Order: sequence, then C-alpha cells, then structure tokens
Amino acid sequence: MPSTPAPPLVTEEVRELDRNGITSALGAFPVEWVDQMHDDVLTAFDEARSRESGAISRGPNRWYVEVHPEQLRGFVALATHPWVTAVCAAVLGPDYRIVEIGFDLPLQGAVHQSWHRDFRSPPQTYRDRRLTSLAFNLTTVDTTADMGPFQIAPGTHYEPGQEWDHGMFPPRSQWERFERHSQLRMPRRGDISARSALALHRGTANSSPLARPVVILGVDGDTEVDERHDMTVTRTFWESLDPVLQDHLHARVVDRLTPLRQRHTIEGLVMGASD
Repeated sequence: MPSTPAPPLVTEEVRELDRNGITSALGAFPVEWVDQMHDDVLTAFDEARSRESGAISRGPNRWYVEVHPEQLRGFVALATHPWVTAVCAAVLGPDYRIVEIGFDLPLQGAVHQSWHRDFRSPPQTYRDRRLTSLAFNLTTVDTTADMGPFQIAPGTHYEPGQEWDHGMFPPRSQWERFERHSQLRMPRRGDISARSALALHRGTANSSPLARPVVILGVDGDTEVDERHDMTVTRTFWESLDPVLQDHLHARVVDRLTPLRQRHTIEGLVMGASD
C-alpha cells in the first residue's frame, strides 16, 4: 500500500496548476501497486467491451470506461494519497468531492484527437480564475513516444472559449497556436498528475503494439455536481472506508452493483482529427 509519512506541502504545485493547468508528482506510487492497477484496468476493459454501452469511443481504437470504485483494488490508496488529498484541498477547498473513477485506453491504431477541453468553462474559471474541478491521471505503463502520449497546451485553462463548438472544441484555425506551445507528457509507472480538464489537450497517435491505459480520478469543488456523475458503491465497501474518505466520496450506497452504462460521450472525439 503506497503511503507518505506526512501530507506534503503543495504550494509549488498550486502555482503550477494556476500557471499551466497541470502539475505532477513523480514516483508517488510503487511500481508493483501500479502493475496491479494495470491488471484491474484490463479486466474491467474486457468486461465493459463484452456488453452494450460498457465502453465509450473517444476516437478510432480509443476508449473511455467509467468503473465502480470496487473494481480497482487500488482505489482507496489513490483517493487517500497525501499528495492527492493535499492538492484537492488546496485548489478546491476542504469540501472537495470525488465524483468519478475511470480510465482512458488508446490501443494501437489510435489517431490524433481534436484539440478539446472536457466541458464548457464556467464563469468561476474564465471570469474569476478559480478552478472548480481537477482530473488526476495515473499511467499504468511507462509511456514512450510511439504510444500516443497525452498532449496539453499549458495555460489554456483560463481561455473563455464560449464561442467554441459546445464550448469545448476550438476552431481548427487555432490549432497551430496550441501545437506551438504544447507539451507531450511522458509519465512512468508511479507518477501521477493533476490537471484542469479545461486546459486544451488531446491524445496523440499510438503506433505501438501496446495499449497505454491511464486511470482518471475526477474531483469537484463546492460547485453543484454534474448530473452525469452517479458513482455507486456497495454497503459493504462503504462501511470498510475511513470516515474521512466517506466525507469526500460523492457516491450512492447500494446493496448490489449493476453494470455501468457509459454516459460521458464527447461527440467531437468519435472520429478523431483528420490531420
């Protein structure tokens, strides 16, 4: 079980999030623990692909799957890691809520996505420069350049973008600007990043025979939780959690889990970019 002796100071991480829209902690988790997460992700992916609406296409050979927390043996360790909780509290406030756990999985043949953000920017962000949500990304493999690494345009999380398609997809005429200042992220097993989902980003083409799974933990601040979020846990799992985690977990408690039907469709990503 990964652990850190005391909550880390995250002053620099908060500054980096404000400046670039993304920050990271290297070697936050043991490689052996990450490998276990990798196995659970592949098992969940096979199960999701076996039924209708179990996985969402995010472009050719690229999938997103939301899962129940109990499907990932490392969920509790991820959600309670001192770096994760410190960043959440510092950026989103003490009443932050974990609202989603899932994974993105580009397979061989995945193509460049269109530049996008994950939802329309709210006034609190583009007007008041306050982040109201975070996405924590945990790679389950050592990323290489041919595996379709994540690409982000730092600093774009504060751009209003209200006139973009659905407030999410900037026109192609602006892509060169994002490309010019972009970063390709090359995390290794054990690394974790925190980012604003409003920073312009995309998955790139995966020419490797290896998949590149990334576990994503979604966290909201004190704003109203998006109606698409409906995390569920069993009563047995809930009662096994520390009360502090219970306070931050936005989940319905049920007697029996039912298969998830994916609802986070982003139409503009289904075909991928043509460049």
